Amino acid sequence: MSVTLNGATQVDKRIRLTPEILDYVLTCTEQPVPVQQWLIDATTALGQVAEMQVAHEQAVLFTLLAAASKAHRIVEVGTFTGYSALAFARGMPAEGVIDTYDITDKWSSTARRAWQEAGFADRIRQHIGPAADLLDQLPPEPAVGLVFIDADKVSYIRYWEQLVPRVVDNGLIIADNVLYAGEATSVHAEGNAAAIRTFNEHVRADDRVQAVMLPLADGLTIARKLPAGYRR
Repeated sequence: MSVTLNGATQVDKRIRLTPEILDYVLTCTEQPVPVQQWLIDATTALGQVAEMQVAHEQAVLFTLLAAASKAHRIVEVGTFTGYSALAFARGMPAEGVIDTYDITDKWSSTARRAWQEAGFADRIRQHIGPAADLLDQLPPEPAVGLVFIDADKVSYIRYWEQLVPRVVDNGLIIADNVLYAGEATSVHAEGNAAAIRTFNEHVRADDRVQAVMLPLADGLTIARKLPAGYRR
C-alpha cells in the first residue's frame, strides 16, 4: 500500500491501531511506580473530571524527554492533579525547576501530596490564576528548556506565542489533546475542537519550530525550537 504526502508517493508502513495492538503497546510500556499508581487511583476517584489526567504512556514519554533534553527549567500550563509535572520532575536534572500554572487550586492538595511523596515538592512551583496573565510576568532568565501546554483549548495559540520566544534553541514545546477525540480532523469542527484545529494549523505554519504530531492518547505535538539561521 502507498500513500501520498505533500505530493510525494511513499510506501505506507503505518499500523492502524486495533484494541489488541494498543493493549500490547501498553503492556510493553514502563508501568507506573507506586506514587504514580496512587495518583492515578486518586484522580480516577474524582469521577468524570479524571479524563483531564494525561495517559500514563504520555507520562513515560515526558520523563524520557525531560531527561534527554536536560531541561533545567520547565513551564507547564495546566496542572490538574499533578501527574504530568511529576513525570517531568522524574526526568529533569536534580537542580531543575518546574513552574506549573492552573486557574484553580481545587486539586492542588492531591498534586502536592504526590510530589512530596516522590521527593520532588521542592522542584515544582505551582502558580494559581489565569495563565495568560501570569506568563506575561515570567522572567526572561533563565530561559525555558521545555514547555507543556495542556489547559483551555481556546488559549493554546496565546500560550504558544507567549512561550516559544522564551524557549532555548533546540528546546521542546509539547501540546496535548491535538486530536481532541478525533474531532479536530473535521473541517466542520466546532468549539474546542475548532480551536485545536486552528492551533494545529498555527504550529504547522510556524517556521520557528520543527514539529511532529503523534497519535499518542488524545494526540500529542512535540516541537523543537529551531536555532536562528537554521536551514531546513
